[in-house]
Amino acid sequence: MARTLMRFTGVGGQGVLLAGEIFAAAKIKTGGYGLKTATYTSQVRGGPTVVDITLDDDEIFYPYANDGEIDFMLSVAQKSYDLFKNGVSEGGTIIVEPNLVKPTEEDMKKWKIHEIPIITIAKEEVGNVITQSVVALAIANKFMNAIDKETLREVMLSKVPAKVHAVNNKAYDLGYKYAEEAMNK
Repeated sequence: MARTLMRFTGVGGQGVLLAGEIFAAAKIKTGGYGLKTATYTSQVRGGPTVVDITLDDDEIFYPYANDGEIDFMLSVAQKSYDLFKNGVSEGGTIIVEPNLVKPTEEDMKKWKIHEIPIITIAKEEVGNVITQSVVALAIANKFMNAIDKETLREVMLSKVPAKVHAVNNKAYDLGYKYAEEAMNK
């Protein structure tokens, strides 16, 4: 596998950091290399947050993505989307939460943008808004095919308390389902 560069953006408190941590840990578990680098403001909740995830079979010597190198971005907050979208390569894939992020016409021409209501899925179908990071994790992996699906699930479950495994499994499966539907449009 060649190097995979992904970016998750949101605001503090939405779980984007956890998603990056899970991807990196899963890649390491498979014998590869995984890094996450996070940037967030001093606000604990509500400030723009970005997590860049680098996955590679070879050692990673430079953990930061340059503008235009990101293959995939998922965003659940307009201010973070606006701040960090230019890191995505032209023609790259961007997933947005349509209730919270409105790409411009210019953006729609520059990138492959898919709208998936991540927070609505977590809140209404899973029944727990906190699972939005797991929905996002599954969507990203389906689009990028970065990690074996079940390996990623195992690592995700190892990072959450046992009492919420069922709800997180449901969120993971729904993320895959919605990603597949978006890909087939």
